[in-house]
Amino acid sequence: MDVPAILAHVAAAATGDELIFPTTTEMALKVQRVLDDQECSVDQLAKLVHADPLLAARVVAVANSVIYNRSDRAIADVKNAVARIGFNTLRVLAAAVVVRQMEGMARTPAHRGLAVRLWEHTAHVAALCQVIARRVTRVDPDTAFFAGIIHEVGGFYLISRAAEFPGLLDGEHGSLVAWDQGGAAEVGRAVLRRLGAPAAVLEAIEGLWTGYLAMPPHSLADTLLLADELAPMESPLSQLAGTGREGMEARIEVALGEQTLSGILAESAVEVASLIDALRA
Repeated sequence: MDVPAILAHVAAAATGDELIFPTTTEMALKVQRVLDDQECSVDQLAKLVHADPLLAARVVAVANSVIYNRSDRAIADVKNAVARIGFNTLRVLAAAVVVRQMEGMARTPAHRGLAVRLWEHTAHVAALCQVIARRVTRVDPDTAFFAGIIHEVGGFYLISRAAEFPGLLDGEHGSLVAWDQGGAAEVGRAVLRRLGAPAAVLEAIEGLWTGYLAMPPHSLADTLLLADELAPMESPLSQLAGTGREGMEARIEVALGEQTLSGILAESAVEVASLIDALRA
């Protein structure tokens, strides 16, 4: 099996007209386009969000999460939920719907299982990105949250196309080494461009693929790398590629200082868990 050739074909398909989203995904992309209009209003956005039950449920759930509900006052309507979380977080949640719908595009039970595990990894990384951005690297938390949500979008697209290439993801032909050696970047870039990902986020995800974590971490790429390494569930595609984390967590602890990093993660555990639950809604 010529895995590099397959990955190049999948990337070309994502660049062309073969990347077709479900109706719910198209609505989420419409919300993102409306958010690009500086004159868009809360009322206008609330109406759009109402038209998509999945996005509406996600928006209300996140608005009631520990991070956004500091007053401990629950919200039950979309308009107030949008007003509470703000437009930047709404953009993140629209992207989350896109990614979650791509999870559902997997065609076989085995591939759907991979996609579910990849979404669990994604949700943990996104929640950790938000906390690490606020507490460690001091980059914009919404941008970090967004980067965490979409950092594996190329992987979801690969899974959605894998049924066309029997054996690609089932281990019969060895680990997906080519995925780790440039394949992830090739497919990921193609899908991210189709989704209109901002340049700063694209650069951060490129940093994740490169794998160099600066110490102390300070950039958006460092935020994403740190969250990816600390997420309790690894990407199943990285596991197929034979890449591991051996030694990385120890180096992170030494470099940041155990009290600082461990204390922050312990203090933020409730916030992270609440945000992950909201993303699962």
